[in-house]
Amino acid sequence: MNAKTEKRIGNNIRRLREKAGFTQDYVATKLQISGCDITRSAVAKIEVGQRHIYPDEIILLKQILNVEYDEIFEQD
Repeated sequence: MNAKTEKRIGNNIRRLREKAGFTQDYVATKLQISGCDITRSAVAKIEVGQRHIYPDEIILLKQILNVEYDEIFEQD
């Protein structure tokens, strides 16, 4: 993905996480429980587009945040 796309997806994830009332720590813990080796810092970096997001993380984030893929990939 290019930097602009990663930043947009990260912003969407942050918005959806905040809408759900979850902290970055909570999301990181849920991802870890589901088998992802990720930290709160990595979640923060994803949200600002500084870290690549992997397909398995997207699948799990969809479940954790209880959203549709369209909401994660939504364009402004």
